[in-house]
Amino acid sequence: MNSTVKPIYFDNAATTAVREEVVEKMSEVLKTNFGNASSSHSFGRSSKSIIEQCRKNIASHFNVTAGEIVFTSGGTEADNLVLRSAARDLGVKHFITSKIEHHAVLHTLQQLKREYNVEVSYVKLLDNGEIDFDYLEQLLNGFEKTLVSLMHVNNEVGNLLDIEKTSRLCKANNALFHTDSVQSIGNYKIDLSEIPIDFLAASAHKFHGPKGVGFSFVRKDSGVKPLIIGGEQERGLRAGTESIHNIVGLEAALDLAYNNLEEERKYISDLKHYFIYELERAIPDIVFNGMSANLEKSSYKIVNVALPLSSAKGDILLFELDLKGIACSKGSACQSGSYKGSHVLSEILSESNLKKPSLRFSFSKYNTKKEIDEVINVLKLKVN
Repeated sequence: MNSTVKPIYFDNAATTAVREEVVEKMSEVLKTNFGNASSSHSFGRSSKSIIEQCRKNIASHFNVTAGEIVFTSGGTEADNLVLRSAARDLGVKHFITSKIEHHAVLHTLQQLKREYNVEVSYVKLLDNGEIDFDYLEQLLNGFEKTLVSLMHVNNEVGNLLDIEKTSRLCKANNALFHTDSVQSIGNYKIDLSEIPIDFLAASAHKFHGPKGVGFSFVRKDSGVKPLIIGGEQERGLRAGTESIHNIVGLEAALDLAYNNLEEERKYISDLKHYFIYELERAIPDIVFNGMSANLEKSSYKIVNVALPLSSAKGDILLFELDLKGIACSKGSACQSGSYKGSHVLSEILSESNLKKPSLRFSFSKYNTKKEIDEVINVLKLKVN
C-alpha cells in the first residue's frame, strides 16, 4: 500500500482493531502477573484468581455459571471441541448443518463423517440464504441422536439466524443445538438462561479483543470431553497453561462491547444504512447478496454486494482497492490466498450474479461516513 494513502479498513468481519483500553489491561498483566495459574504459590494463585474473575464476568453477560465457560484459542477450537466430542463421547450419530457455515464447522463435520461414520445432513436454504425451517423440522424427525450446528451471523453475507426459534425447535425434537456465534458475540446480547442453546463459540478478535483467544459455552452436565489432552486446566476440558493476558483482553473487550453496545450499534447501523443508500445512488445495478441490505435480518456490521462488472475486471478489483488503501474482502478472510470462490455465495446466488465480482464490507466504531464517501467514489469510477 502507498504510504501516503490514508488507509480505510472495512474488513471488520475478518478481524477488528484492539481497543486501547484492552491493550492497556493486557500490558499491565504481562508486566505484573506472570505466574502459572496451576502453581500453588502466591504468583500462581494471583494468576488463577484473575482468570476465574474473568470467567465469572464473562459468564454474567450470558446469565450462565462460570463453569460453563471454557477458554480456547479461538472460534475454530471452540467449534472443534464441541463437534468432535459430540461424535466421540455424546453418541451423536446425525449432524444437521447448512452449506453456508464457516469451514471450522463444515470441514470438521466432514472429518467426523470419515472417522466416526456419522450422518451429515444439510438444511435447505431459501434464495436469500435464510434457513428453511420447515425442512429443518423434517430433518429433525429421526430417531438417532442429533446435533444441529447453525451459525448465528453468517460471516460473509451477514444473515441473522433466529437462534431462539432454532433452539426451541431442537429442544422439542430432543436434539442438541450448537451455534458458531463468532460474528455475534460482543455485537448481540444472548441470554442463555432463556434461550436453550447447548453450545456456542466465540472469538475475542471479532469484538476488538486480542487474537488467539476465545471460548466455548458448554451447557452444564453436557458430557463434553476435552479436545486437547494434558493437564487439568479449564476443569479438565482444555489442557495447557492458560494465556492469562489474552483472557484478560477477552474479558475487557467483551465488557466494553456490551457496556457500549446500544450507542455503538446505533452508530454502526447508521453507517451501514448510509453505505447502502449511497451505493444504490452511485451504482443503480448493484446487487446486495443474501439479506445484507435488510437492516432487521442481517448483521448491522456487514454488507455484501455483487458489482455490475465483468469477471475479468473483478479479478483485479480487490488489488486496485488495496493500492488505494481500502481494505475489504472477496469472501471470508479464512479463504484469502485461495483461488476458490466463496462457498457461501455459490449456494445462494444465481449463475449470472455469481459471475459478477462480489465484495464484503464490514464496519466498526472506528469507521466514518467520510470513509464511506471515499470508497463509493472509487467503486463508482471502477464500474462506470
